[in-house]
Amino acid sequence: MTALLALLRHGPTEWNRLGRMQGRADIPLNDSGRDTVRAWRLGPQLRAAHWFTSPLGRARETAALLGVTEAAPDAALTEMDWGDWEGRTIADLRADLGPRMRELEDRGLDFRPDGGESPRDVQVRMRPWLTDRAKDGGLTAAVTHKGVIRAVMALAYDWDMRGKAPIKLAWDRVHVFALSGDGQPAPHAINHGLDQDIEDP
Repeated sequence: MTALLALLRHGPTEWNRLGRMQGRADIPLNDSGRDTVRAWRLGPQLRAAHWFTSPLGRARETAALLGVTEAAPDAALTEMDWGDWEGRTIADLRADLGPRMRELEDRGLDFRPDGGESPRDVQVRMRPWLTDRAKDGGLTAAVTHKGVIRAVMALAYDWDMRGKAPIKLAWDRVHVFALSGDGQPAPHAINHGLDQDIEDP
């Protein structure tokens, strides 16, 4: 049976509302974010999946609010490290860095915040985890972060993160990828309803 991987972003935080880069900063869900997650409903397939979570509190709290009490924390699912830029906004960085910020953004997968990770770095640390999930087979689900989901999406679509994304991701939905034997993801059911059945590949 083809292995499937369903990725869900954590609920909203105050820094999300303010547009601040969170990265490794352990920012909790805000009250509005908790209410948002409490309104989400998992269908039977997702509820029965083998669950993992980023070790950051906002992801673990999201899993708990969904009733997923046995999600295993895994460092591979941690958000992209924004280094010295954590807590900043893109608008502020563009204003402060000017042409250098534009040049950095044009690097796509190799965009690297000062002192942080690039999306390509995230893909490298995710590869062994994806391979392990492929070996597990069945349906795996994880609560993780925007940067991680975009890095997996880039692998699935062979997108270098330059120019327009191949698909716009909705953050209140789950993104399902089929995994080949070596862990290579392929799009399966992107922007899929949390309570909807997931068809076999």
